[in-house]
Amino acid sequence: MRVTYLHQYFNTPEMSGGTRSYEMARRLVAKGHEVNMITSWREDGGRKGWFDTEEAGIKVHWLPVPYSNRMGFRERISAFVRFALGAGNKAASLTADVVFATSTPLTIALPGAYAAKRRKVPMVFEVRDLWPELPIAVGALRNPVLQAAAKKLEKFAYNRSASIVALSPGMKDGVVRTGYPAEKVVVIPNSSDLELFDPEKTDGNDFLSEYHELNEAPLVVYAGAMGIINGVEYLAHIAAASRKCAQRIKFAVFGHKGQGEQKVRNAALDLNVLNKNFHMYPSVPKKEMAQILKAADVALSLFIDLKPMWNNSANKFFDSLASGTPVAINYGGWQADLLRETGAGIILPPNDPDEAARRLGDFMADKDRLQKAGKAARKLAEERFSRDDLASQLESVLLDAAGRP
Repeated sequence: MRVTYLHQYFNTPEMSGGTRSYEMARRLVAKGHEVNMITSWREDGGRKGWFDTEEAGIKVHWLPVPYSNRMGFRERISAFVRFALGAGNKAASLTADVVFATSTPLTIALPGAYAAKRRKVPMVFEVRDLWPELPIAVGALRNPVLQAAAKKLEKFAYNRSASIVALSPGMKDGVVRTGYPAEKVVVIPNSSDLELFDPEKTDGNDFLSEYHELNEAPLVVYAGAMGIINGVEYLAHIAAASRKCAQRIKFAVFGHKGQGEQKVRNAALDLNVLNKNFHMYPSVPKKEMAQILKAADVALSLFIDLKPMWNNSANKFFDSLASGTPVAINYGGWQADLLRETGAGIILPPNDPDEAARRLGDFMADKDRLQKAGKAARKLAEERFSRDDLASQLESVLLDAAGRP
């Protein structure tokens, strides 16, 4: 099977950010399929025009379109449109049996649908976030005309798809609410890299020797985006509450510099916790995350208190499970249900940092409970979120769409 795979924000393990597309694509290659990845080169380094590399057998086609979290709304829209225009022609030039387009942004459906029509093959669309439901809910998309246009684009993406992959049960529900047939939507959540994050093969001591300021106390780690929807400044308030009640806990944030990063830093400065029990560092490549999570006593996944965020399928949650690190989240939904069901972590209140600090402190002080939670996390990753198993599910969806056995 020949797959044209479109993902504007494709990453390799040497890059920071999610690597779902890389991991899925390389497993498709290992199963004997040909994969052409259409993506953007986001660094503003003066490159012009398409260039190609090969990554673990994946043929990657890069189009230079600078992008960062520091961009404003109009700059981001411009980047989405520029990539969509270039990606459509490139994807249409490649022989394929199926086109697989993964959001976000939702505009990825445009080059996907164009290439599928030109090559006379089906498109499978992957929903990573419910757009435009999410940006409308957080107030990022307020213009009624743009909202209407985004909703039309959403329906266009779904209606042009032979089947849809959703990253959580809630995302599937959102797709079905638009009128798309439920039987054509398959839930394949983000997955756990059991090999990279194997706690038996990972040593966190090197990390602690380099970040010596973190090795004096139990450690809570947040590694991921610091956007508006993440609300990571809440963690600074938890750190302040923890310090106020004399808990010996260190908090570390590893994340992209962007619009939210300065907000988090300012909150930590105002609360007098920055570089005391609250530390901030740049994001690191995926390969280094294994050591960080091994050194952590608890890993966090955070979002603002907004019910649509409960449908998320954040990489950090599944990486933490794979590393055998207990997980703490501050939202409800399917991940909270998993933690309650398995004991792999705890749920923190989204708007009460004092209570959140108390729960974290009690949880981390109970070494037996902490150890059991770590084992439960790894077991959950092995039994329900193995990357190999989920990649096989994706292969089946693509083969079915392409009409192949």
